[in-house]
Amino acid sequence: MQTIAVPRLWTPQSFAHRGPLFDFLVPALAFHRKSIRHASTTPSTRPPPTPQLSEAPKRRKPLTKEQRAFLDSALRVNQAGELAATLIYTAQTPPLLRSHPHLRSLMQHMHSQEAGHFSTFNALLARHRIRPTIMYPVWTVAATALGWGTAMLGREAAMACTEAVETEIGGHYNGQVRVLLGWIREMEGKGEEVGEEVRELVEKLKKIRDEELEHLDTAVEEDSRDAKGWPILNTIIREGCRGAIWVSERV
Repeated sequence: MQTIAVPRLWTPQSFAHRGPLFDFLVPALAFHRKSIRHASTTPSTRPPPTPQLSEAPKRRKPLTKEQRAFLDSALRVNQAGELAATLIYTAQTPPLLRSHPHLRSLMQHMHSQEAGHFSTFNALLARHRIRPTIMYPVWTVAATALGWGTAMLGREAAMACTEAVETEIGGHYNGQVRVLLGWIREMEGKGEEVGEEVRELVEKLKKIRDEELEHLDTAVEEDSRDAKGWPILNTIIREGCRGAIWVSERV
């Protein structure tokens, strides 16, 4: 007599022995079998569940043409500024350390932070497909010359350079943070969703601004205002920074 194979019933236990692939099915299958076993034709006396009203999702409004232009300009000039800051410290360090070796850790700390800022804005430009300023070669030469020249004038002059540059850069970042926070308040007031990238950018700008202002305070503590001709030196460098910012925002 021919033996007929009887198909094996699929039960939760038969799935469980098959390993992790089917483990997630066991609770659902067990519940399903139980609900069938206890099903009744008697109408339920329970009232139907009350549907819960969910909060309407906030709509995300794309950036306007003017907002996009502001971000393009801001990120481009920020990247150029951090390039210049990194080059200034690079040029200042060898002359300063020859006469003031105790400044090694301080210069290394400030240079490391500026290099981190530069990397941050490089990544943001690449992510948002923003072109760098065409003034790159000019700012490279100018920043290197400024760093080396002030270091050759002495420790105080080098710190005066840091104070002047960071005064302008700190104020520049503050202005950008105010603009972005204004966007956020306006979006929230209209019930619009604020993109996570906008919030992240505000936090990054705040962090970088605070580190730049830390450099400013350090420069003053290191006798920046004792540099010979400090008022003139401070004015010239700050005016140069403002001019570089204006140009880099546009080209």
